[in-house]
Amino acid sequence: MPNLISSKSNQGQCLFCSTELRHTFVDLGMSPPCESYRQPKQQNEMEPFYPLHVYVCEKCYLAQLQEYINPENIFSDYAYFSSYSDSWLQHAKNYVDMVTERFQLHDQSQVVEIASNDGYLLQYFVAKAIPTLGIEPAANIAKVAIKKGIPTAVKFFGEQTARELAKERLHADLLLGNNVLAHTPYLNDFVKGMKIILKPHGIITMEFPYLMRLMEENQFDTIYHEHFSYFSFMTVENVFAAHGLTIFDVEELPTHGGSLRIYARHTENYSQPVSENVFGLRAREEAAGFTCLETYFSFSEQVKETKRKLLDFLIQAKREKKSIAGYGAPGKGNTLLNYCGIRTDFLDYTVDRSPYKQGLLLPGTHIPIFHPDKIQETKPDYVLILPWNLKEEIMTQMAHIRNWGGQFIVPIPEVKVY
Repeated sequence: MPNLISSKSNQGQCLFCSTELRHTFVDLGMSPPCESYRQPKQQNEMEPFYPLHVYVCEKCYLAQLQEYINPENIFSDYAYFSSYSDSWLQHAKNYVDMVTERFQLHDQSQVVEIASNDGYLLQYFVAKAIPTLGIEPAANIAKVAIKKGIPTAVKFFGEQTARELAKERLHADLLLGNNVLAHTPYLNDFVKGMKIILKPHGIITMEFPYLMRLMEENQFDTIYHEHFSYFSFMTVENVFAAHGLTIFDVEELPTHGGSLRIYARHTENYSQPVSENVFGLRAREEAAGFTCLETYFSFSEQVKETKRKLLDFLIQAKREKKSIAGYGAPGKGNTLLNYCGIRTDFLDYTVDRSPYKQGLLLPGTHIPIFHPDKIQETKPDYVLILPWNLKEEIMTQMAHIRNWGGQFIVPIPEVKVY
C-alpha cells in the first residue's frame, strides 16, 4: 500500500499514512518528558510540560502520540540502562540462545541491534563469538557498551544510517530491536532503513508493548513522550508490508506487561513461510474489534477509573498516618505519578538500583530518588512498585520489608496490596 507512506512525521497527521488525526484514544493531560530527571538545584526552576494526548488514525488504526519533542532531545543523553534489571538480562539471554539455534547463526553471521543500549543483549552474542554491531543514539549509554567490547555506532537509525552502513558493506543476517519501534516518530524512514540493511535471506525481530494488552490491563502508564506509536498486530503488519517486508511469525511475551515479538523477512524471500501464529493473532484482533474506532474510544474511561482507585487508596492510607515510599524510577512511573497528581504529599521518596538516577528528582513531581538501602533505613508501611511489570523480581529483592510489617502496592491494572 505505497499510498500510505510518508517519509517523515507531520504534526496533526498520522505517523504512517499521513491521514489527519481527529480521534482521541486517551488524553493524559500535560507531563514532562519521563526521562528528564532533575538535579536538586533545579527544584525551583521552570520545567517544560508537553501534552500526553494519544490519537488513533481512522484509516490505519495506529494509536500514536504526536511529535511534541524532538527525539534528539530525548535520546541523545538518556537515563535508562537496561542492565539494571536481572529479569530483563535473563530475557535477553534466553532470546539470544533461542534465535541463534533457530536461525543457525555462527561466527560468520552479522547481528545488528538497533537501540542497543548498554550492550545488555549483544554481550551474549559476543560470548558466542558471533559478530555484532550496536546502533545507539545516546552517547552516554553507548560508551558503557563500548567499554564492554561491543562495537557500537552512536547514531539514530533510519534510511540514512542504513545507507551509510550498506556503503561499508555491512548488512545484517539478524537485525533486531527491543522496545525501539515505538520510539521513533519517523516510522516509515525507520522501517525503510531496516529493508536496506537486511541481507536477502536475513531476519528481523522486533519487540514492543502490545496495544491489546495495554488496553486490557489499563496500562496507560506505558504511554509517554518517548513512545510515539502503540501497535496492534494488524497495524504493524501493514507498516512492514508497505516497505516490502513480510511478518512471518509472531509471539506474545509477558515482558512490559505484555509485548509482541515479530519476525520479518524481505517479501521476496519465501524461505520462511508465514506461520499459523500470524493468521491466528490477526483473526483475534479482527474479532476483538481492532478495525473499529469505537473499540479504541472505550479505553479513556477505564484510565480515569484506575486513577480514581489509586488516589482513593493513597488518601485513605495517609489519613491513617501510613508512610509510603516508591520503588523504581521508570518512565512508566513518571507518567502514572504526573497523571494522578502524586507528589511528596503521598510518596515520601522513591529508590532505584541505577546509580545514574540516585540523588536526582523525578520529573514533574520532584520526588527524590535514593539508593534502595533507604527503605531499610526508614521502614515505610507501604512500598509502591512503579515498574509493576517487574513486581515479582522486586518483591523478592525487597522481601525484608515484611520484617516490620511492610506491604507492597501494585497500581496496575488495579490497586492491589501484597
